[in-house]
Amino acid sequence: MSDNLARQFLLREDVTFLNHGSFGACPRPVFETYQAFQLELESEPVEFLGRRLNDMMRIPREAVAAEIGAAPTNIAAVINATSGLNIVAQSLPLQPGDQILTTDHEYSALEKTWAYVCRKTGAEVVVVKVPMPLISEEAFTDTIIAGMTERTKVLFLSHITSPTALVFPIERSIAEARKRGIWSVIDGAHTPGHIPLALDALGADFYSGNCHKWMMTPKGSAFLHARPEVQGLLDPLVISHGWTKESKDPGALGAFGNSPFIDGIEVQGTRDPSAWLTVPAAIQYRRENDWASVQDHCRQLAQDTARRLRELTGLEPLSSPEFSAPQMVAMPIPECDTAEIHKLLFERYRVEIPVFKWQDHHIARLSVQGYNSRPQMDRLLDALSELLDLRPSRRRAGGEG
Repeated sequence: MSDNLARQFLLREDVTFLNHGSFGACPRPVFETYQAFQLELESEPVEFLGRRLNDMMRIPREAVAAEIGAAPTNIAAVINATSGLNIVAQSLPLQPGDQILTTDHEYSALEKTWAYVCRKTGAEVVVVKVPMPLISEEAFTDTIIAGMTERTKVLFLSHITSPTALVFPIERSIAEARKRGIWSVIDGAHTPGHIPLALDALGADFYSGNCHKWMMTPKGSAFLHARPEVQGLLDPLVISHGWTKESKDPGALGAFGNSPFIDGIEVQGTRDPSAWLTVPAAIQYRRENDWASVQDHCRQLAQDTARRLRELTGLEPLSSPEFSAPQMVAMPIPECDTAEIHKLLFERYRVEIPVFKWQDHHIARLSVQGYNSRPQMDRLLDALSELLDLRPSRRRAGGEG
């Protein structure tokens, strides 16, 4: 992308940052809006938090709802997707013998969440192995449905997976879960601002996504989406001023005039809401910079870099192109000490990228955002070629021109 766009981010110039997927990165104009909210809060905390905040919170709720195809009344602000999914996991009335059906591609923090819930309730997690490489929606869906039994109470899936950067085709699995009376819980940490969403149409019972990754808000901005019919199942992790004893009544009003779902989750006493309040500014930033074109450029750069590395390694991709996340790709590398490679990439080459082992695969997970460039991809491939002793002749054949 252009140097001008790269200069709009706050990232260090001495680091090649190829890990947007982990924590995101915030453009300077959006970050300045964030700081302005913080200064406004500190200038008169009682007015900001006590008299104005309830109305202010509605504005980003409506803005993000329009972006993700949802009614604003079905969304509550949380600090991250893990927090939102914990609200769901710890609220559902599971009992001994109940099963949570999931896959072998899930995020480790949520694997721990469900393990914790099972310890408390006596339920159990059932993990199905997704056919790899992922090249067929039918094979994926058939595998998920085959794992459903009369004991299955929860279907938990990532929309875009963290370790493997795959876009799971979850629509038919969610529909089947609904037919069987199974709650569908979707980890959408990597989806808002990354792929198009229409959450009300998708029909998942619960869906939590981050705004501070690909939508590029400051850290601590995310949402929990819940269908109206299941909002009454949820209890906030923190009981505070927003909770009422009528919180399970879907027709009731919450303590601050919103639904019990929104007020119970959002009103937790003193905290800084500034990251959430910047959601409209982040959406506006994307519009002003023609982000659809930026994303298309990033997708091409990500896929081209993955192709060039495949020509160096001879290793097959984890999926066909339609199931690879547009701006994030898990690239197989030869067997190695992944922790050491990760360390050397940063210490020797100043390249920030996750390198890890997943099942039998050794992976470098590349994220490409608008501040990245072709020379940075060249630097990554040069570094991996040296560290992994990939043959230069094969690298030249990959088309570095």
